[in-house]
Amino acid sequence: MTQNIELKTIVKNKYASVVTENSCCCGSGCSDPDDTYVMKEDYTGMDGYVKAADYNLGCGLPTNHAEISEGDTVLDLGSGAGNDAFIVQRIVGDTGQVIGVDFTMEMVTKAVENKNKLGLTNIDFRYGDIEDMPVDNDSIDVVISNCVLNLVPDKEKAFKEIYRVLKPGAHFCVSDIVSKGQIPAELKTSAELYAGCVAGALPKDEYIGLVKDSGFTDIDVRQERSIDLPEHVVRKHLSDEAYRVWKSGETGLLSITLFARKPK
Repeated sequence: MTQNIELKTIVKNKYASVVTENSCCCGSGCSDPDDTYVMKEDYTGMDGYVKAADYNLGCGLPTNHAEISEGDTVLDLGSGAGNDAFIVQRIVGDTGQVIGVDFTMEMVTKAVENKNKLGLTNIDFRYGDIEDMPVDNDSIDVVISNCVLNLVPDKEKAFKEIYRVLKPGAHFCVSDIVSKGQIPAELKTSAELYAGCVAGALPKDEYIGLVKDSGFTDIDVRQERSIDLPEHVVRKHLSDEAYRVWKSGETGLLSITLFARKPK
């Protein structure tokens, strides 16, 4: 429990600094180009894209695979400054609703500021923890998330919370970082890389197993791609033997976009 609290504090402080100090997470937005390893895909040109809400913190495009319909109520976990939420709003239209939940108050404040500038009334940004969401039972049509669940210490609890808030027959679609095999222990124990979306990554099969054990069905990996960490980042954290294993291709990082449904 103490470790989980410490990890949450690390993540919260890091993401707060993205807003207040133009810092970086997931290797994105850094002032030093040698520290930049952007995992995100390109949002520019998408309907509803708001540059002021985009801090390069994602690792996929869950909205492209989430089967969102006009009039849906969509929950965006780790909504940040509203990047995905504003794109979703264009899809659900005026008859739908978007709820964003984030546990970094600075991000929530920025998201509300962006929403007010756009004059949108059907988006509700809430301060809250993904392991204990401020969302009613059986109230959501679609849950999305973009490179956030890998930052949650208790992922089993997070998936159970997603199950709780979804309506029967509803679904989620999340982009997240997982590992191919077991990533080296030196990476797993790095607080710096935890906030950077790396150390918290579970092996892909274990991640999907958590989803299945939480009661979801129709589990489908909609997209998958490799994430390449810069050489200097890997060398900074790994011993010579761990580095050899990493470079052999026996293990590595993947971005996956996963779809799953809550049974009726």
